[in-house]
Amino acid sequence: MMGETYDVIVVGGGIAGLTAALTASQRARVAVVTKGAVDDGATRWAQGGIAAAVGTDDSPDIHFEDTIAAGRGLCDEDAVRVLVTEGPARVRELTEWGAAFDSHDGVLVAAREAAHSRNRIVHAGGDATGREVETALVRRLRHTGATVLENRHVTALLLDDDGRCAGVEVRASDGSAPAHILGAGAVILASGGSGQLWRNTTNPASATGDGVALAWEAGAEVVGMEFMQFHPTALAVPGAPRFLISEALRGEGAHVIDARGRRFLFDSDAGGELAGRDVVSRAIWEQLQRDGVDHVLLDCRPLGKGVEDRFPTITATCREHGIDITTQPIPIAPAAHYQIGGVRTDVRGASTVPGLFACGEVACSGVHGANRLASNSLIEGAVFGHRAALGALEDIAERPALPPRARSLFVAAEAGGRPDDSLVERLRDSMWDGCGLVRDAAGMRVALAAVEEIAAATSASASLRSVRLHQSATTATVTCRAALLREESRGAHTRSDFPSTRDQWHGVIVMHKERGHRFDRHA
Repeated sequence: MMGETYDVIVVGGGIAGLTAALTASQRARVAVVTKGAVDDGATRWAQGGIAAAVGTDDSPDIHFEDTIAAGRGLCDEDAVRVLVTEGPARVRELTEWGAAFDSHDGVLVAAREAAHSRNRIVHAGGDATGREVETALVRRLRHTGATVLENRHVTALLLDDDGRCAGVEVRASDGSAPAHILGAGAVILASGGSGQLWRNTTNPASATGDGVALAWEAGAEVVGMEFMQFHPTALAVPGAPRFLISEALRGEGAHVIDARGRRFLFDSDAGGELAGRDVVSRAIWEQLQRDGVDHVLLDCRPLGKGVEDRFPTITATCREHGIDITTQPIPIAPAAHYQIGGVRTDVRGASTVPGLFACGEVACSGVHGANRLASNSLIEGAVFGHRAALGALEDIAERPALPPRARSLFVAAEAGGRPDDSLVERLRDSMWDGCGLVRDAAGMRVALAAVEEIAAATSASASLRSVRLHQSATTATVTCRAALLREESRGAHTRSDFPSTRDQWHGVIVMHKERGHRFDRHA
């Protein structure tokens, strides 16, 4: 069924997608497509804040150096330079758009997090930064001429006869209606990450990796898929979601301790709680294995009673699970948190498919390298969401949007078999057990075989549930293959069978559905 045609279609409603939509809507007809409510993505749950050089003792050059150091040699320096140079302007723009960041006497209050050498993390409502930003962006979007299509799952990107992305195929998220085609001059993919591919994750239910699968099926290159960042401090209480316990707590003086009260992180790095996220996650994981337990502890008592006012969301959530963080340590363990790799883009947000742009967590701009610096994700979404919109507008300036002529594999009414719920759990268990925080070839081969089998089992059905699971299994397959290829440990990718960082892997693994993979060596 044919639908409307727009100049730009944005897929996703987080900070990257909404920034792109707000930027493009000033000059074009824009539609925003989200598979749930427009505000239920990962941005809303971000606690840590937005990293930008806004302090008098800071500069883009210092932010640049910190980001490069965290990326373990794999950052794209041009992309990082764009991020740190344009970051302060995007923070100002968010303020103009209605985001109320924490300030004192009109000056933004900036805090420090792990691996940052300056106080440059801007917060809103203490630990409610994502919610404040998301609310402001959605409120502003409602006052533009943009069309917002909620509860629509994108089942395919559509290509015209010249191989240009010319629209999307969508289905109602409850599977209640046949496919619907929307034409576009350009598509901006901002669909978020893939944390839900792992059994334990801080991510919302929407983070199922479908964006990478959409781009993969359309013929886009993906890069760096072996790098999934595991957050070191997620709530680890039986029966409770793996709620994120912000890095800002450690930045302000909370201690990570074992059951005996020992601050064991200093055994791995002199930075202790303020070491890089990959170092802290790995150290906690190793401690869990040594002690044969499922959690360590985050002790917030050194912060005093003020912790309740500074971190109201964390305080309230822990209280719901019987923990008073002013008097009791929080049980914590690592969990899948941020997809570093993704759809390969240039600094304009352009993918390798004409007419297809990507930004935010679904994209790999090269900013994060092998290990994302804390709080660089929201600012990346703002900076590259803005750039993707400008790139898309430039791209379509001489190309009027036409209804797409291509037909998608999944254009069909709801039909066919539905996947067994156990397949979803099998995928998530396989990824956690075989392609988790610490990996080896044997475990990854088992995981790869499982996710490939799930992908094959769901490839022929038109059931929306099957399409969704097929997308997740596709992204999981690409992730496992990339992780098997990289025979070293670097940043967020840790292999027990190749524990050292190796010079021959100083570069990125680029993958393509038809052309296979290649290794692009960094200079």
